[in-house]
Amino acid sequence: METHVKEISERLVRKGIEINVLTTDPSGELVKEEVINNVLIKRFKSWAPNEAYFFSKDLRYYLKRFSDTFDVVHAHSYHAFPAYYAALGKGTNKLIFTAHYHGTGHTFFRKILLGPYRFLGKKIFEKADRVICVSNYERKLVTKHFKIEEDKIILVPNGFNLEEFKYLKKKTAQRIILYVGRLEKYKGVHHLIKAMPKLDPDIVLEIVGKGPYRNNLIKMASKLGLERRVRFLHDLSREELLQKYAEADLFALLSQHEAYGICVGEALASGTPCIVANTSALTEWIDNQNCFGIEQPINSDELASSISRTIGRSVKDVKLPDWNETADKLAKLYECT
Repeated sequence: METHVKEISERLVRKGIEINVLTTDPSGELVKEEVINNVLIKRFKSWAPNEAYFFSKDLRYYLKRFSDTFDVVHAHSYHAFPAYYAALGKGTNKLIFTAHYHGTGHTFFRKILLGPYRFLGKKIFEKADRVICVSNYERKLVTKHFKIEEDKIILVPNGFNLEEFKYLKKKTAQRIILYVGRLEKYKGVHHLIKAMPKLDPDIVLEIVGKGPYRNNLIKMASKLGLERRVRFLHDLSREELLQKYAEADLFALLSQHEAYGICVGEALASGTPCIVANTSALTEWIDNQNCFGIEQPINSDELASSISRTIGRSVKDVKLPDWNETADKLAKLYECT
């Protein structure tokens, strides 16, 4: 979602649209207001237990007081409170809502909370003038769970900056499996670690990301004696991350819930074949040529076999949407809503 907002904001500014990004800062350590690539960023103090929810009375107050000063408020993510604050603060402004909706919580506690929260979250859909979904899977979930009129929902997929993938260099002697994303249990990274002992010893796993499940994954790798074959990385620059995609021989995302799966597209744009869980929006990436599916519940032997068949394959005839196309669609939507 953060990538999505960054990419569309910078392109919309170049189209002459004034953009303010209102976001939260649980750390309290970042600059409260700054301009990045001609986009004004305003950060509000928040409380985010286990890096979730992002409660912020300051942001709620700001939106309640100042929403009418904007022509359009474009809120993102059903799964955190800022979008709800945008719905509560809606006045004469138009409200666009990109839900990034998964349909479930990602821990036992969050699943319990999701039921009562649905009464609050439904208000976002009701208040929104238009609801944007990034995949057909997400559109079906939103329609089913919130009884939204289909003509209120618009499909606008995530995009890719295809230029930045053109000059990446393939690589090294080791065979590398790559994962990129938050480290939550539902993302399925532990399945990759469990499969590693069943793979050839020259294959290594690189895990790029941060999150509450990180220490569990480190302990699992250590318990299996995989310290030298499982590498944990985070806070990479964009250039470093792109090079990781290019150097990998296989990208894997075994998540139970994804509204889109943008990292799969980035891997394919880098010429790296993929294995994904055959579930949620990830099914829309499976073509059995460049991207292969694996059924859940995931079996370690089947996963290891699929990795062995797929790692190092050539990627051909990949067609991906461009972020410029996404920004064009949003600019037209802002004007027409």
